[in-house]
Amino acid sequence: MEGIQESALMPIFNRSASYNQGVPARKLPWLVIGLAALQLGCADTKAKQPPPAPAPVIAAEAERRTVPNQLQAIGAVEAYSNVSVKTQITGELTGVFFKEGQDVKKGQLLFALDKRQAEAAIRRAEATLARDVAQAENARAQAQRYEALWKAGVSSKEQYDQILSGADAQDAAVRADRGALEDAKVQVTYFTIYSPINGRTGSLLVHQGNQVKANDVPSLVTINQVQPIYATFTVPEQFLPEIRARMKGGNLGVEALAANDTGPPVHGILNFVDNGVDQTTGTIKLKAEFPNTDRRLWPGQFVNVTVTLGSDPNVVVVPSQAVQTGQLGQYVYVIKPDMTAEARAVTPGITNGGVTVIKKGIDVGEKVVIDGQLRLAPGSPVEIKAGSASSGTQAVAAPKIGAAGGGL
Repeated sequence: MEGIQESALMPIFNRSASYNQGVPARKLPWLVIGLAALQLGCADTKAKQPPPAPAPVIAAEAERRTVPNQLQAIGAVEAYSNVSVKTQITGELTGVFFKEGQDVKKGQLLFALDKRQAEAAIRRAEATLARDVAQAENARAQAQRYEALWKAGVSSKEQYDQILSGADAQDAAVRADRGALEDAKVQVTYFTIYSPINGRTGSLLVHQGNQVKANDVPSLVTINQVQPIYATFTVPEQFLPEIRARMKGGNLGVEALAANDTGPPVHGILNFVDNGVDQTTGTIKLKAEFPNTDRRLWPGQFVNVTVTLGSDPNVVVVPSQAVQTGQLGQYVYVIKPDMTAEARAVTPGITNGGVTVIKKGIDVGEKVVIDGQLRLAPGSPVEIKAGSASSGTQAVAAPKIGAAGGGL
């Protein structure tokens, strides 16, 4: 028993007497030897376990850039001007002079209603005016004759005053007739409806032959002005002071792009800040105007809006997918020179174009893990792979941000 360590025998000899009484004395040494050999064999097996295999990861180098300071939001496109065309009189719709979805110009004829009664009302007003004008002329002539008779002493002053008041009444009737005639002429203009703006027509809601009423619902058609056009969106109220300051310094640029639009962003300017903060959401409503000459923006459409407030020059950036969130805050896995992973706490800044500004925690040139973090723990060995089958992107070992993380 010289080859057996004393520590291996101690557990056996320290057992209670009741246990040793159940084992024959001649078998006890062999039992001790067997247990000691088993313990030594387990120790040898643990000592011979191979080291863990390196975890395959995709990595990128932190680098220094100038990153635009931008606000991003989801906006809704609104027509620059919207008109619901209704009739101001009651009558039969006798003509429609456009097609649904057609562009129309201001002053273009859209609808016509049956105006025969209105034209007849004009003729009646003209006839009434002519009659009253003739009667007024006769009354004025009589007033002049009675004035001469009254001055000659032939007629009384009372009789002259009656004739004079009659002439004045006829003059008033003529003025009333002229007003009625003007009203009839105005009424007849309501039987033809012209476009009040330049825009695009929507669905025709009332067709030719129908009877329409003044200011009835639904309207005849809706016209949207789409050149220029608005995009309305909201941003957190904390950015309001900076937005107002930059608007005072000049036009604040805004970009908008629809979700499935593969072209470049549409450029416009911010021209409206709401007069109050929404206390429910803590946001402020903004509105940007776009020329929309190519009509890539359409009323009711949702767009991604970007407001550029400036830029952060010469800052350290890493791909956004490198930044992880844990119980102790945000961190990144940094690949050390000995090819092991280090979980390092960082202070991230703004995110733009697939990269995140790192205010504290990372130096330029350090390699960070951008794919494969779930396989890692602090101190785990790593192996940098050349591509990522899950994301479909291609990368080289320790790629630059523009290759693996998406540049600005």
